[in-house]
Amino acid sequence: MAHLEISCECGRLDRDMIQRFLAQTHWAQNLTRAQLDKAIEHSLVFGAYSGQRQLGFARIVTDYVSFAYLSDVFVLAEARRLGVGRALMEAALDHPELQQLRRFLLVSRDARPFYRRLGFAELRDGERYMELRREPAAVPARVWSWFRANKNAA
Repeated sequence: MAHLEISCECGRLDRDMIQRFLAQTHWAQNLTRAQLDKAIEHSLVFGAYSGQRQLGFARIVTDYVSFAYLSDVFVLAEARRLGVGRALMEAALDHPELQQLRRFLLVSRDARPFYRRLGFAELRDGERYMELRREPAAVPARVWSWFRANKNAA
């Protein structure tokens, strides 16, 4: 791609385009705009741009010390196979604030070969990892009412 710029500037993101794209994916099809905005607010984000047009997106959830989770990576169909995805991921992995991380995780159903070329591999100690899957509405209301009542008591 002739001129490609990668930016972490949240205000530059085309959130409407991001939501339209994610609505067509298997992993984020039910994500609302409010949820997307909250996810962006609490993540390190990367946009790939040609001029003012955004061509790709990646989001990293991290504590900036030991762990990061890569999510919502995509490149628009017309910009694929032009190096946009690789440039986007190299910028994310090379970000100065992420260089001390011990672990960088992602979940991918169909882009595993792409991520392998960037150094990702299957979990070495997969038997140690666990997950709790639930629908967001499954959080018991009693927990949140307790939290709200006690969050300032200390």
